Amino acid sequence: MRITQCLTEYAVNPQGLHVGRPRLFWKMEADTPACRQKAYRIVAASSPERLDGEVDLWDSGKVESDRSVQMAYEGKPLGSGQIVYWKVRVWDQDDRPSDWSGVSTWTMGLLHRSEWKGMWIGRKREPERSFQPAPYFRKTTTVAKPVRRATAYAMALGVYEIRVNGARIGDRFAPGWTDYDKRVQAQAYEITDQLVGGENVIGIVVGDGWYAGTVGFLGKGVYGERPFVQIQIAIEYEDGSSELIVTDRSWRTSRGPIVYSDMIKGEEYDARLELDGWDAAGYDDSAWEEPDIRPGYNGLISETLEPPIRVTQTIAPVSVRRTERGTCIFDMGQNMVGWAELRVSGEAGTRVTLSYAEMLNPDGSLYLDNLRAAVQQDHYILSGRGEERYEPHFTFHGFRYVELIGYPGEPGTETLSGKVVHSDTPEAGELETSDEMINQLYRNITWSQRGNFFSVPTDCPQRDERLGWTGDAQIFARTASYNRDVSRFFTKYIRDMTDSQQPSGAFTDVAPDAGWIRHKMWNSDVGWFAPDNAGWGDAGVIIPWTLYLMYGDERILQTNYEAMRRWIVYLQERSERGLRPDYANYGDWLSIDAETPKGVLATAYFAYSTSLFSRIAGIVGNEEDRVRFESLFDEIAASFRDAYVSEDGKIKGETQTVYVLALQFGLLAGKQRRSAINHLEADIRGRGDRLSTGFLGVGYLLPVLTDNGRADLAYRLLKQEQFPSWMYSIRHGATTIWERWDGWTSHNGFQNPGMNSFNHYSLGSVGEWMFRCMAGIDADPDEPGFKRVVIRPRPGGGLSRVKASFESLYGLIEVEWTLSAEEFRLRLVVPVNASATVELPGRLLSVESASAAVVAEEGRGPGEIRVQSGRHEFVCALAQPNFV
Repeated sequence: MRITQCLTEYAVNPQGLHVGRPRLFWKMEADTPACRQKAYRIVAASSPERLDGEVDLWDSGKVESDRSVQMAYEGKPLGSGQIVYWKVRVWDQDDRPSDWSGVSTWTMGLLHRSEWKGMWIGRKREPERSFQPAPYFRKTTTVAKPVRRATAYAMALGVYEIRVNGARIGDRFAPGWTDYDKRVQAQAYEITDQLVGGENVIGIVVGDGWYAGTVGFLGKGVYGERPFVQIQIAIEYEDGSSELIVTDRSWRTSRGPIVYSDMIKGEEYDARLELDGWDAAGYDDSAWEEPDIRPGYNGLISETLEPPIRVTQTIAPVSVRRTERGTCIFDMGQNMVGWAELRVSGEAGTRVTLSYAEMLNPDGSLYLDNLRAAVQQDHYILSGRGEERYEPHFTFHGFRYVELIGYPGEPGTETLSGKVVHSDTPEAGELETSDEMINQLYRNITWSQRGNFFSVPTDCPQRDERLGWTGDAQIFARTASYNRDVSRFFTKYIRDMTDSQQPSGAFTDVAPDAGWIRHKMWNSDVGWFAPDNAGWGDAGVIIPWTLYLMYGDERILQTNYEAMRRWIVYLQERSERGLRPDYANYGDWLSIDAETPKGVLATAYFAYSTSLFSRIAGIVGNEEDRVRFESLFDEIAASFRDAYVSEDGKIKGETQTVYVLALQFGLLAGKQRRSAINHLEADIRGRGDRLSTGFLGVGYLLPVLTDNGRADLAYRLLKQEQFPSWMYSIRHGATTIWERWDGWTSHNGFQNPGMNSFNHYSLGSVGEWMFRCMAGIDADPDEPGFKRVVIRPRPGGGLSRVKASFESLYGLIEVEWTLSAEEFRLRLVVPVNASATVELPGRLLSVESASAAVVAEEGRGPGEIRVQSGRHEFVCALAQPNFV
């Protein structure tokens, strides 16, 4: 066996950790099948050399265990700024050792507030300006001795960009969005190679960001009036001495070419005001000002949990056309999030505007009505010095089309390039079928996820909202986990939720809260006064459970156990015999011609969260809570049946969503369950094989049908091209998931522009079903994190081929099935140190596998097939050869 990758806290060589016992992971490959780990040995040291000699931090010794994920460091206590080197070797089932892995590292951040020695620096407000120029800061320092190691620690109330001797350090939009009155995230950067002997310059540009800029419709300056930043650079010299460079009054500040840059209102950049050479040695900053000092910050200073925001792709326009008013509209061919890079030459003072939109009006102009108060425009004023290139700094946009206004000359497709920007969650899943429409649906789901995972899971990237709605996130979390590695992303988001949790125990509708609770409670025009919302607050239980299921993350359950428990107790105390009140504001949001009673929906979600929490209590070893909340679930389910289910099996409201939730959450049994699936099927067929579910029902609709013997109907809904359906938007050119089923229709045109995003992931939660049921890759809660994979493909829909893969913590899981009139053929790859159970859709004809064992089970036809790692191929005859 070979070790191919090592991770620390889900990341490659992370910097600035605060956790005392970081978790370690490794993946393996082997040339032979049925390989598994029998034992491991981890060594960790303060230098690479000590790993091969006197190991000074931790030597686990040879440990008999097959665990290769979620392994907590158990060595000596670690201090601030410490760097740890580690490697691992394993023994296979025959006790043969592998080679050592390559050396991996992690570094610790500043673990105590007292270790931050600098000051929060900012720039005084220019009172005549509503939107402030982005302040520039610089500091000159001298390095007189050889440097062994240099680390920059940074945090901001705002967003920042660091430059060392002219080179940019770090990624975009750091430190990310948190509730700044609760906490700010700190970052650490290795800058040893950027320092030079002699004069060095540290530069910082700071933007308003979420702290002082516009946050959705909640307004400007939600957390503060203007941004501040604190930097600390720790230099260790070869002679053993050290030095700190910190932000203080000795720094210099000035305004620069960024006239303003706001998340919602766009940016203006005047290239004539550029400060040439400001971030390099030799620049004269005598005209610059002394920075303004913020006395302190009372929130928590935490490690950065989330992955960085980055430009991950560059897209060329597919076309450009001149409009009647002399502007040019570029079509990027893809609805995306980020911005456009401009190439331009012209006279100094020429003003060029880039205006962004997702759709076009019937007359070919940009559709801007759905932006509400957002201004998706960037303005660039030329310096007049040859070819100039421009990208905005602290703003982003949701768009497919870019209108270029005031451009000097005739632009071509090379004039603009689209920059795709999002939280850089590594790609995990791929899926392809014999149906190109289904393939496009999957692409739309992944593009909407990329565009809306921007430090938090936002609801839209274009209008004046862009908030982290919890209900949207929980219904999509499983789909998101198949598409990309969201372990770190959702770990941070769960912390946002617990930061926002109310003293009562209620989880909020959005996280970070950013003043949302105050806004909705004081805004009589909205009339949303519910103290909690079913399906939204339940994200506080559902998302941690999803991370446990997909990544085997027990620590996320332990860390958030009390917060989850408080939520369940809160619901229980505000229920009558297990029945929840009907005051929820949102319900099955944006359903079509179906009004699900909010009390029914709230009670169903109360039962589901309680059921999950009972399982969580058992996992973390709290038997008393496990029994208590299992009993509570039984009480809620019984009350649900008594109050809402009639003798003929109809559920109050008789919507698709009430049946789906009751079935999915285990609230029915026996005859009632059979009746519910029949009523659900009748409603779907009565609508012409069309759905009516909104946000909270849609994710479970196809799984419920499939798990209850109606896979044929699930496929008909998937492939339905008439309104409302997933394929309807694709027929009309969609390249992302729309917020509403009726965002645009051929009979009514655009929906109400007050809420009409064309890039919103929630209705894309069908992606879970595509992986779990269509392709057949599922997790086993008894061996989570895909330690044991469940392979259960459900062919149908006229598909002749489905191919999917998922990069688990153990390695790549691959499935490909083909279907002909004679047979169903399944090819499967299971990674080393994992196993799989395979359930085929018909009678087994042949197996090509070095490790397959068929286990007969009464009433299940050919039985369950269990396999170890390696490649496997199965052929079976279908019980129903003519799948529709």
